[in-house]
Amino acid sequence: MVEDSTVAVTVDTCSTEEWLLNSQELVPIALTKAREVKGFQGRWKMIISKLEQVPSKLSDLSSHPCFSKNALCKEQLQAVSKTLREGIELAELCLKEKYEGKLRMQSDLDALIGKLDLNLKDCSLLTKTGVLGEVTLQFNVSGSITESDIETHCNIKELLARLQIGHLESKHKALDRLHDIMREDEKNVLAVFCRSNVVALVQLLTATSTRIREKTVSIICSLVESGGSCESWLVAEGVLPPLIRLVESGSAVSKEKAIVSLQRLSMTEDTTRAIVGHGGVRPLVELCQIGDSVSQSAAACTLKNISAVPEVRQVLDEEGVVKVMINLLNNGMLLGTKEYAAECLQNLTASNENLRRSVISEGGVRSILAYLDGPLPQESAVGALRNLVASVSEETLVSLGLLPCLVHVLKSGSLGAKQCAASVICRICSSIEMKKMLGEVGCIPLLINMLEAKANTARELAAQAIASLMILSQNRREVKKDDKSVPNLVQLLDPSPQNTAKKYAVCCLGSLSSCKKCKRLMISYGAIGYLKKLIDIEIPGAKKLRERLERGKLRSLFSRK
Repeated sequence: MVEDSTVAVTVDTCSTEEWLLNSQELVPIALTKAREVKGFQGRWKMIISKLEQVPSKLSDLSSHPCFSKNALCKEQLQAVSKTLREGIELAELCLKEKYEGKLRMQSDLDALIGKLDLNLKDCSLLTKTGVLGEVTLQFNVSGSITESDIETHCNIKELLARLQIGHLESKHKALDRLHDIMREDEKNVLAVFCRSNVVALVQLLTATSTRIREKTVSIICSLVESGGSCESWLVAEGVLPPLIRLVESGSAVSKEKAIVSLQRLSMTEDTTRAIVGHGGVRPLVELCQIGDSVSQSAAACTLKNISAVPEVRQVLDEEGVVKVMINLLNNGMLLGTKEYAAECLQNLTASNENLRRSVISEGGVRSILAYLDGPLPQESAVGALRNLVASVSEETLVSLGLLPCLVHVLKSGSLGAKQCAASVICRICSSIEMKKMLGEVGCIPLLINMLEAKANTARELAAQAIASLMILSQNRREVKKDDKSVPNLVQLLDPSPQNTAKKYAVCCLGSLSSCKKCKRLMISYGAIGYLKKLIDIEIPGAKKLRERLERGKLRSLFSRK
């Protein structure tokens, strides 16, 4: 055995320099003993190879400018000394052949090899990756940075460094402390986070301990939700596969934090493709079916984000996403979950006829209409409806209650929902019968109100829908009856390039120009002046409408005489 008087040291009293000297003295002893052993040749050969690397690692560590300035170096040298002493003890047991069976000794030697590997790796990490410098770095005290801020930052940096070095139990302790600090002072933790810390966290996601995985994924979830550069670092360092595995088979806590992380990360197209590439769709679909309310909502949102990328929509279809989203629309636990489902269906049906047929065959139109019957209809559901109506017969749409639903949206929906409803009207009113029903159900006054919207797209779609409906005489009468129709339409004759509704306004006013009262209103609101400019930019129907108005103006003058 190694003489206590020569190499044994007391943990509480030795300085970092003394621990370095202790380790340097132990290396030649360990090497000499190891080379004398005759048994277990393969294992001792590996041990000797690693022992020979120790002096250079100790030299690198001792020459670092931060060598004596923090506890990490001292703890690392203590770990190296302990491993060297274990190596010496095992060598002596092998030389004296005083061990408890070959298998036990083989296991002990394998453990020694693992500890030497860890010591060598941690020494390199401290000296070559900047960890030691990050932990020791002092802040210049100025402005709003106080002495307590400096101390807090340094303590956090040391904890983050401990995630990267040492055995799993020491990492677990550091993780525990970091987890507690993040709950109380997340801002300071984020302020000192760097990429090497992200690497350590990603590695801990695959730890065998359930508690370590839960705390690690909780910290990662906080990093992701905070935004900033951590998101790109996490993806670059391979966080997606372990997050997906946690969604598949993690504990309840791990599942929830993992799916919330994926929800945020899936907001970029490249990451979305990577999630699909790593097999992430199936566990997300399963979570939509069996997860709790929070997990279900996050999974639905993630699938919604994925569905925004056209080239992966076929994969979603193959995994049964259509049926799952329709089910969420009917039975989702949270209102937000239903909204995500509607938006996912809108994305899926945007440009793929096969997916449209799939949604229709699964009863998607009925489910969307039922969802829109709520107090504040949202754009995504009406957008999905807009994508589908051209693939459904008029009779079916009427029987499912589309027309009263459109009226409800035009009355109570968000502006985006109203725009989509106007677009639906433009798409379905191809037949005289449909135009008649749309007029009778009360769409026209609501569309006339939309002409006053601030958004140009809303005004354009409303004007287009009105122009289409006015082909029918009874609908024209409905427009004439509304006091706001002519003033609103005349305002849409504005010749500016931003106003894309002007051609539809000309069309609508042209249909009203046979009415003397309407013509007088058009003239009084300045339609002729607008039309002169529209003729110059060759808007169809502008010249004819101006001529009609000017003839009416002349007749009016002559009749006064």
